[in-house]
Amino acid sequence: MPNVLTQDQIETYKRDGFLSPVTVMSPEEAGEFRKALEDAEAKWPEAFEGAGRNNSHLNLKFMDELVHDTRIVDAVEDLIGPNLLAYGTVLFIKEPNTPGFVSWHQDATYMGLTPYAEATTVWLALSESNRETGCMRMVPGSHKDGIRSHVDTFAETNILTRGQDIQNVDESGIVDLELVPGQMSFHHMAVIHGSQPNLSDKRRIGFVIQCYMKPEVSQKIKPVYAQHVRGDDPYGNFLATPRASGNMVPEDVARRDHCNEIWSDILYHGAEKRRDY
Repeated sequence: MPNVLTQDQIETYKRDGFLSPVTVMSPEEAGEFRKALEDAEAKWPEAFEGAGRNNSHLNLKFMDELVHDTRIVDAVEDLIGPNLLAYGTVLFIKEPNTPGFVSWHQDATYMGLTPYAEATTVWLALSESNRETGCMRMVPGSHKDGIRSHVDTFAETNILTRGQDIQNVDESGIVDLELVPGQMSFHHMAVIHGSQPNLSDKRRIGFVIQCYMKPEVSQKIKPVYAQHVRGDDPYGNFLATPRASGNMVPEDVARRDHCNEIWSDILYHGAEKRRDY
């Protein structure tokens, strides 16, 4: 029997390649995590520049708590099983009235993880995420058609590393994943998705665990870190990394920076140039 999700929700995820919304916590509790994040931004602004928004769970204790929150992990187990690793995290923050967008893409394209079907990404809303603020948009069922060709655009306002874009996407059945603070969505590593700019006067803050995966998944480009979350790992395919010991502890920050350097090598593998995220 599932821990948290219903059988209908599990079947919806398998059919569409995503599931939304799933409530994790109250808006008030999500607001506490948001306050902790924004207090950290104010205290250590340099820690959130460029690639600093990647893998903040390795150097911020309250972000680490979310990755290991049983309310999230129980739902993940319902989708991909009891043995779980966390590959990494990304803070996707869109400031008010800014042009940043995410082009149509599939996460599995440049992440180097195989088999990518044995993983799932969690997108947790710490603020309102709706059409006006630039919520995620999904192409239902697109995860069943394999990896599509992507074009590296490096467009200035494209939030993705390489500005990678899938051309000629059929947008007739697009679903907007609108979330209130404390809700999350799941999506398959091969589902086509993107998002529009934030046209509101509010920040849009998403904490993305990209991804939870079974331990049999491996990294095909170069060795990288992953964190044990639940169950057993008989494979040892990743470099083990401990949980954050506090907020901005030097050893933790150094570990995050090293991990982000490896991520850069992986995400920009074969690219003509790099950006600082």
